[in-house]
Amino acid sequence: MSGGFRSRAAGRRENNRDSGHRSKPQPRREAQATPARIGDSAREAAFEVVHRVATDDAYANLVLPNLLRERSITGRDAAFATELAYGTLRAQGVLDAVIARCSSRELGDIAPEVLAALRLGAYQLLYMRVDDHAAVDTSVRLVEAAGAGKAKGFANAILRTISRTPAQQWLDELTPNDPLAAVAFRTSHPEWIARSFATALGESGAEGELEAALAADSQRPVVHLVARPGEISAAELAAITGGDEGAYSPYAVYLHEGDPGALEPVRDGLAGVQDEGSQLIARALAEVDVADDAGRWLDLCAGPGGKAALLGSLAGIEGAHVDAVEISEHRAELIRKIVGGLPVSVTVADGRDPGLQPGYDRVLVDAPCSGLGALRRRPEARWKKQESEIGALTRLQSELLESALTLVKPGGVVVYSTCSPDVRETRGVVDAVLAEGGAEELDASTWLPPMENTGEAKSVQMWPHRHGTDAMFFAVLRKK
Repeated sequence: MSGGFRSRAAGRRENNRDSGHRSKPQPRREAQATPARIGDSAREAAFEVVHRVATDDAYANLVLPNLLRERSITGRDAAFATELAYGTLRAQGVLDAVIARCSSRELGDIAPEVLAALRLGAYQLLYMRVDDHAAVDTSVRLVEAAGAGKAKGFANAILRTISRTPAQQWLDELTPNDPLAAVAFRTSHPEWIARSFATALGESGAEGELEAALAADSQRPVVHLVARPGEISAAELAAITGGDEGAYSPYAVYLHEGDPGALEPVRDGLAGVQDEGSQLIARALAEVDVADDAGRWLDLCAGPGGKAALLGSLAGIEGAHVDAVEISEHRAELIRKIVGGLPVSVTVADGRDPGLQPGYDRVLVDAPCSGLGALRRRPEARWKKQESEIGALTRLQSELLESALTLVKPGGVVVYSTCSPDVRETRGVVDAVLAEGGAEELDASTWLPPMENTGEAKSVQMWPHRHGTDAMFFAVLRKK
């Protein structure tokens, strides 16, 4: 995958003839409606994914599986398409730097279909064991098939220039001098995300750990299944699916291959797909001691419904009931389908003022966030997110947490969580609310199975490179 540049001496995969002649690049046009066809289904699918992500703001992890299924692309071709598409999207920062060095035009002036083909070709040349001739030829043919035939020579010249320089030399020449910027470039992240991770790791992060944390975003994540308590055990789920029981959550099963949606326990609602870190957060809410617990639980930001379903299963065992709040009617309907048969009621409302009667025993605030903790699951996300969005998110997060503290009863607990390690979204929000004096923070690790290196504060920060989970954060507050 995209862990580093390949050696130029690496083995070759295939050999195709060259094509194209030099001409001037064409001006930007609208995205092509007709898929590019060159008689290579894997590369065609990868091209369409990369192109649609750039032009339609599509999600690669939704587009690619559909394309593979619709076009009956399986086996080695499916694996090749997946590596090529996802790897190209993850490594976009490095690829664009190399292309820009070789191009006579600014990247913004290159037509999107041409740039998509150039990125695919550059990724094959720099990161994959693909014959140089095949990488260049197929990429140039994609340019022509996408309707930009006059740019064939332009694309051919750039890719041949890239192929003439060893991959490691490109990396050495383009790596910035600043240490943090260099790590960001090597791991293909925007510099602001590298800085965010460095701040979150803090002094507890060992030397070189920042690079490990960022590199983990480019590793293929293992699918985590959740066994619904009261329906099936993790041991039973592992036996049925051929997976392994999780390291931390008593409900987790690791699925190393296969389509989880095709599994009978998932189809029957006995299990679901949920990151182990998310499972631990929902479990923590149910485990904290609450005096005179009347069984009123609240999930204040319930979409897309994974935590609401797990809380509903736990509530069913405890004789409790969960109110799940979601601001979007569409997402609320998805939650209703997931929690069918569980003691969960779904309300469409704004969590900042949901119109519910206060007095809840337990409230979960799984707040909308930047999603920096789950970059490994969306290969293009690191290039789509902007640091300027953090300010608005932290205001929303603070308002939701304050709402939760209004709705919870005195002595009740609120669990605040984000799928982001950015300190502004985690400790920044929690500390600001604590400063108002209405709540005290409990040691969140108390309600975790043994898990090392989760941070120095009372909250818990999980990491892919440390724990194999998404970079989930949670804090436990008790209302005074």
